[in-house]
Amino acid sequence: MTPTRLLHAVVALLLLVVFAVPADAARSKKDEKPEPAYPNAVRKDPEHSVSRRLAKQVQKTYDLAQGEDFEKTYEAAVAVRDSKFAGPYEKSLAWQIIGISWIDRDDYPKAIEAFEQTIENDGLGNDQHYQTMFQISQLYMSEEDYDNALKWLNRFFDETQGAKPEQLAVKANILYRQEKPAEAIDVMKRAITESDDPQTSWYQILLACYAETEQYDEAGKLAEQLLEKNPNDKPLMRNLAAIYMNADMNDKAIAVLERAKANGMLTEERDYKQLYQLYHYAEKEAEAIATINEGLAKGILPETVETYRFLGEANYFGENLPGAIEAYRKAAALATDGEMHINLARVLYEESRWAEAKQAANDALSRGVRRRGDAYILLGGAELESGNRAAAIAAYKEAAKYPETENNAKSWLRSVGVK
Repeated sequence: MTPTRLLHAVVALLLLVVFAVPADAARSKKDEKPEPAYPNAVRKDPEHSVSRRLAKQVQKTYDLAQGEDFEKTYEAAVAVRDSKFAGPYEKSLAWQIIGISWIDRDDYPKAIEAFEQTIENDGLGNDQHYQTMFQISQLYMSEEDYDNALKWLNRFFDETQGAKPEQLAVKANILYRQEKPAEAIDVMKRAITESDDPQTSWYQILLACYAETEQYDEAGKLAEQLLEKNPNDKPLMRNLAAIYMNADMNDKAIAVLERAKANGMLTEERDYKQLYQLYHYAEKEAEAIATINEGLAKGILPETVETYRFLGEANYFGENLPGAIEAYRKAAALATDGEMHINLARVLYEESRWAEAKQAANDALSRGVRRRGDAYILLGGAELESGNRAAAIAAYKEAAKYPETENNAKSWLRSVGVK
């Protein structure tokens, strides 16, 4: 059920309670009167009955409210509201129905205005009065007006002198969205403690608040507890890994993802990517390489520049230069510029493969590269090692034209007597 339909259903139920038993019948069956929803409310529950002159109009309005003709319902409610015979009860009831009609048309600001008038006219019984007050807070929240949402919710708490766990959870959510995570933590912990069946979303908000207040130990403990109950909860697994990463606890983050991998939960590109990046940052290059190759073999990781670039880096820092060359070649073949050719040229140069290094450097220059000076330095070095002094000088002269390599190139040129 959508939030709009849910809210409509809740308020419609309240109207049903109001209309279901005529006032006279209610008075004759006091022993059947239901227990009040807000027994500790500071407001005295008003006695009310529909004006005899408005009884038919009110009943008509109620009947219309059960259907789908929102325009006619609205018009009937306005007629009741504006009647000279309408008292606080009729006006409050009319405003409430008007509010519902605006909700059904997805106009929350006007619904808020109507519900606030319901409270202002102060004519409904406590159960309906305070439920409307709570709905006002929720509507403001839907409009992302968290200050007013909290104002009305606090008024609700103050006047009812009580709070159910789900209502406390709403307050914690508002505080979280107001960027007050420390306050939200206390409220949400109380909601969870007092609830027989806490909702998953409550724990998610609490986790987010712990993370924002950098209480990573608490966040980790909570997430681990939740994972014990729901070991196949993939979003929770990701949250836990992210918590450990933010706390620079990469070993724990890796352990979480390895456990998920063993359980067959790593089924998406971002899962494998997160794991191989963690291995790389932890300088576990062999594991990073194995994870990338496995992801490629399973078709989970795409054959992209980014994937092969990372594979090249992992091989390079893992001192497997042939593996790095192979990965960078694949990255360069997929690239639309010369950046990967620069990486390839560097590794080829380190492997003393001068002809291939020259070709890679020239490819970088022809395809476009951000730091052209670096490409010319590599080209010059490869030419020099190949015995092509004149070509090396020409390359270093080009390198001297760029800020990033100007000093290095001029220094070498002076060393060989070239001005």
